[in-house]
Amino acid sequence: MTQILTPTDRYLADFERLRGAASAQPARLRDLRRRAFERFKEVGFPTARRGNEAWKYTNVGPIAAAEFEYETVHLPGDGGASMSLATAGLSKPETVERHLGRYAAFEDDAFVALNTAFLEDGTLINASRAQVISEPVEVAYANGGADSPTAHHPRTLIVAEPQSRLIVVETYRSDGDSVCFTNAVTEIVLGEGARVDHYRLLLESDKAFHVGNTRVYQGKDSRFTSMTFAAGAAIGRNDFRVLLDAPGAECLLNGLYVTSGTQHIDNSMNIEHAKPHTTSRLYYKGILDGKSRAVFGGLVLVRPGADKTDAYQQDKNLVLSDEAEVDSKPSLEIYADDVKCGHGATAGAVAEDAIFYMRSRGLDEQTANLLLVRGFASEILDTVKIEPLRVFLEERVMEALPRFKTETVHGS
Repeated sequence: MTQILTPTDRYLADFERLRGAASAQPARLRDLRRRAFERFKEVGFPTARRGNEAWKYTNVGPIAAAEFEYETVHLPGDGGASMSLATAGLSKPETVERHLGRYAAFEDDAFVALNTAFLEDGTLINASRAQVISEPVEVAYANGGADSPTAHHPRTLIVAEPQSRLIVVETYRSDGDSVCFTNAVTEIVLGEGARVDHYRLLLESDKAFHVGNTRVYQGKDSRFTSMTFAAGAAIGRNDFRVLLDAPGAECLLNGLYVTSGTQHIDNSMNIEHAKPHTTSRLYYKGILDGKSRAVFGGLVLVRPGADKTDAYQQDKNLVLSDEAEVDSKPSLEIYADDVKCGHGATAGAVAEDAIFYMRSRGLDEQTANLLLVRGFASEILDTVKIEPLRVFLEERVMEALPRFKTETVHGS
């Protein structure tokens, strides 16, 4: 009788092969990877349709059912503030030991567990104490291009030590002709008074599956600004969690997601105010077309004693097709006094009165729609401080919406 392998069993051979090849890794890392794989085998992929609130609107069955061949992550070269984790393990062992695997806990997340189990190498971006790095540090991961479906598990560690300044652009791409699975984990640490501007770009193809987990830890008086852009993946998940763990910590999370065809994007946002006098702002926008679907789940948690918390979150969606759908659920959990918190969510089509006004000024309907979509996206894209990146993303929004691919606007 032929043995039928479970989804987790399919990863066992690759894990055992990698474990043998990585025998020279530090003992802590080998033990971390072993425990993570054991946990992955215990929990499996989150495919249950009941009792699975975190994945209620996203079916990861296609990921669990597919047979992917493990692919080694192709890392950017060492240089400046960026280096491979293997290199960092030799030149900055204390930084790696202190932070790697400390914030992205694998115990309650199968995808984090799987990434940690395959932690062969990764990227460290490090700003030392009081160092100001004015030029953006770019880290780009590419998947696909093989004849058979492939999976890779990029790992990124970003450490901004006290009083430092850092700009990071983190990009994920895939080959348009290949089925692939990207399972990424990024840990970001801000020391006292540190400032980090972070850009996360999901630019994968419509044959790609992407699950990204980002974990941010903030110290006293630190400021974290994030802009996430997502377009293209067949199934995309952006799981972003921020812990404000000292007074004066502040985060600002902006995001824009664009879906078309049968694409599915899921944004799961969690901001935890653990100490008093912390501030957060979360503002995401979505543009949906075709039969696509988007999910937004935003939770702001205010812990006991986190008085004087100031938090607000909002999700707005522009739905271009009658067949597109968005599920938006912002929420607050407050266990402290003297706080200022709020949330909101909206979804709607292009306003007919705005189209009428623009057509009365001589524009055709298609051009009027295009300008309104650009205007909707611009509120998020205008927060991008790197001008070439902002221009690129403006173009990418239109490319992600087939109805506008051949359109041009006079003077644009």
